[in-house]
Amino acid sequence: MRHRKDHRKLSRTAAHRRAVLRNLTTALFQYERIETTVAKAKETRRLAERMITFAKRGDLASRRHVARFVTRPEVTYKLFETIAPWYEERNGGYTRIVRLGRRLGDGGESAYLELIKTAEQKEKDRQERIAAEEAKEKALKGSAAPARKSKAAASEAESERPKRGKKESEGEVAAPARKRGRTGVKTG
Repeated sequence: MRHRKDHRKLSRTAAHRRAVLRNLTTALFQYERIETTVAKAKETRRLAERMITFAKRGDLASRRHVARFVTRPEVTYKLFETIAPWYEERNGGYTRIVRLGRRLGDGGESAYLELIKTAEQKEKDRQERIAAEEAKEKALKGSAAPARKSKAAASEAESERPKRGKKESEGEVAAPARKRGRTGVKTG
């Protein structure tokens, strides 16, 4: 029976466990989706949802409470200014755990822990990604033209100079190639 057992210990000391959970929570708010083990995801979810609830409150005491837990100030700002408004209408259930299966190395069960978004937010993110990819392609096309010219110039210069190890005189006969043994060492 698990009476009065509040949380998972994750086989760590209290300080190490707190540091791991703080880092996972910060990463969740920064990247909006992280991959970790199921046990760590469940523990991180508890803390992340509490931090979002504090952020929804929005007062100075809440900001200070969250700033003590989240390790980066820019992530705290993002939590209060961007993430908390997503969940104004929602009472809890801000995160989702998606199980991925077992890891190859140690067989630990891994999962995604992600912030839940509405359909409008997903569409907006998709449009931003598409616009960023188009801008990247446009920038690459602009810089690709000079690169092609330089490749053509390099190939012309290469054809002018003789290849390494080749003699240009036609009268000489090349020495026979050395044999390689099973070990790959040149013999004879």
